[in-house]
Amino acid sequence: MTTPGRTADAEPTVTTGIAAGPGGVMTVEVGVITGDLTLRTTWDGRQAILDVQYDGADEWYTVEGAPVPAPTAAAAQAVHAAMTDAVRRGGAATASRAR
Repeated sequence: MTTPGRTADAEPTVTTGIAAGPGGVMTVEVGVITGDLTLRTTWDGRQAILDVQYDGADEWYTVEGAPVPAPTAAAAQAVHAAMTDAVRRGGAATASRAR
């Protein structure tokens, strides 16, 4: 499920049920995570902040390489879409490689 892009006062973009590819996603806090994941992108008006969690979990982890410059909400949406694809590819996906 994906929710719409974020303006400074809107909800973040969230995609659930992403099956991480082999090698998963690299996070700042715990290293690589794999499995069925949820990606959340928050736009603060200047950058896209990317977090990931195991589907249904409470803890969020920062995607390595985030935040990513995003001067507009549309740019943040594009970052989210690229990171969603990167999660599906796996290979210890990071925000810097998703661009």
